[in-house]
Amino acid sequence: MPKDINENICEAKVFEHVYNTYSKDVHNFLYYKYGEQFNPKDKVQDAFIKLWDNCKKVTLSKAKSFLFTVANNMVLNDIKHHKVVLNHQKKVPKSHTNETPEFILEHDQFFERYKKVLENLSEEQRVAFLLSKAEGKTHSEIADFLGVTKKVVEYRIYGAFNILKKELEGFKIK
Repeated sequence: MPKDINENICEAKVFEHVYNTYSKDVHNFLYYKYGEQFNPKDKVQDAFIKLWDNCKKVTLSKAKSFLFTVANNMVLNDIKHHKVVLNHQKKVPKSHTNETPEFILEHDQFFERYKKVLENLSEEQRVAFLLSKAEGKTHSEIADFLGVTKKVVEYRIYGAFNILKKELEGFKIK
């Protein structure tokens, strides 16, 4: 074992000595602190790889501190990543629905029938109905817009509503 503690550890024998001296201690430190779930054996190996990559910068006196710090930071990064994954899994995807394919098909078919019935209404009924129900205009506003009385607008809307109710099973409007 070299006596110079300022010597770098790029030499194979020095690095082997550091590995034999500290690998079990680093493993035990990680295992006792975080448990088996974060793979302390892998983190020890990764820490020594990082030490080898930085062997010219790390002296023998700093090797122990370097290993413990790097290994601990690796586990902390895994914990942060694990938290991000868990938070992501909690979020419900926006494309997910509870609707069955049958419901979606029935909805589409109903909408097609609804459009056909609307096409078959007279133009006066269709315009009054859509201004009221689709655009949310009041009967007075529709009457002013069309240049007719409020009673005529009500008659057209209710006439359209009755036709829709008769032609479409389960048709309701709020």
